[in-house]
Amino acid sequence: MARPRPAPDFEPQRALAAALPGATEDIKWGADLVYSVGGKMFCVFLLEAGRAATCSFKVDDERFLELTGVPGVIPAPYLARAKWVQVGRVHGLAGADLDALVRSSHALVASRLTKKLQRDIGISTGETTRPCRPAAEPGPHGERTVKA
Repeated sequence: MARPRPAPDFEPQRALAAALPGATEDIKWGADLVYSVGGKMFCVFLLEAGRAATCSFKVDDERFLELTGVPGVIPAPYLARAKWVQVGRVHGLAGADLDALVRSSHALVASRLTKKLQRDIGISTGETTRPCRPAAEPGPHGERTVKA
């Protein structure tokens, strides 16, 4: 059986989603192409025959209201409460913006994974070591002050 594919409009985003660190591809709910990281969805392409192809993904709280004001972008059915948006075949987003939003969705979802799982699937955890504080020197009255 042939694997369903998104409309040509979303092929670059499908390829991008597949190439992101730790991304897995799965068919769910009949004909939806779902990309996940660490078992958590970050991008969904609706591919049912006879229906317009769409691309849905998670956005941060601040972008949710902004994006749903763009023509062709609506709160994603069943996922809007989790701040997902759905982009229709005809939409007001540039390809580069759509790519950035798919990357951002991946990053948002990956950031909620455990640090161990992030390391296991090759995602940088963003952990850094704390810089050492400068040594404190005694002041004129015996107090310790940090030298700038």
